[in-house]
Amino acid sequence: MTSKDQSETTINNTIGVDISKDKFDAHRLPDSASKQFANSKTGHRAFIKWAGPAVERIVFEPTGPYHRAFEGACAKAGLPLCKVNPKQARRFAQALGTHAKTDAVDARLLARMGTALPIKSRPVADEKLLQLRELRIAHQALIKERTRIKNRRQTFTVPLLKRQHDQRLKTVDRDIKAVLVAIIDLIQTDETMAKRFAILTSIPGVGEITAACLIIDMPELGKLDPGQAASLAGLAPMTRQSGQWRGKARIGGGRKHLRDALFMPAMVAMRFNDDLKAVYQRLTKAGKPPKLAITAVMRKLLILANALIKQDRNWTKKPA
Repeated sequence: MTSKDQSETTINNTIGVDISKDKFDAHRLPDSASKQFANSKTGHRAFIKWAGPAVERIVFEPTGPYHRAFEGACAKAGLPLCKVNPKQARRFAQALGTHAKTDAVDARLLARMGTALPIKSRPVADEKLLQLRELRIAHQALIKERTRIKNRRQTFTVPLLKRQHDQRLKTVDRDIKAVLVAIIDLIQTDETMAKRFAILTSIPGVGEITAACLIIDMPELGKLDPGQAASLAGLAPMTRQSGQWRGKARIGGGRKHLRDALFMPAMVAMRFNDDLKAVYQRLTKAGKPPKLAITAVMRKLLILANALIKQDRNWTKKPA
């Protein structure tokens, strides 16, 4: 074996993969090899063989149900997977001046993104957590459907249409309850998640739906420092300044589902949690807008949940 051959065999490859329903395109760096595979068990096995053992990372975007089988096969084979935000990947492409968008181009850009940015591989969520996420998505869709039905019903004047929408509303309400029961039952089958659920629901204002959302969408909870927890949920203020200009700090990014889930619990916590109530009152008395004060309470509530899980204890009211 020549020195050139030896150097090539020791290079850790980065592979970008663009996944669709029936197929996926792969592009490997540094040798710029490209290949298309069927999104099936046979295709997954062929890809794993093509990728080889010297893989540093496989970069791909989530594509709903289409990436699940691919992700599971690669994880089972011990390959390092890096799932990236599609918006982040698109901005990377724009930064490179790439406007074309095809599966092959996207795979190549994902590979370049993997070599240019410090993207770390993460363990794949277990099957139970994946099922919970699917149930959570269904629950949110049903909530939106209930809102649409209620809004449409208000516009009707024909009694028949009103009766039909009332029947649909009852069906959707039953489905919402059934999905929530399924979520809680599944959480209770896992000792770790059940313990976290009990800790979270001990916090005033945090109900079953919010606790489930925190468990499903933030499995890292309890392993983070306060700043990391706030940042993952998009609740950490981002400074905006340039030269002499000083803009208002804003929140954004992160996991929007968590922010949505924490809004109402924060409103309740402001009434029943003395510490969080004090935070809100201090900020509003200082002239801060109520919306900013509520955001601060949401952030404190998330940090509290993270700390309690880390300490493995339920919330208790501080003695007066």
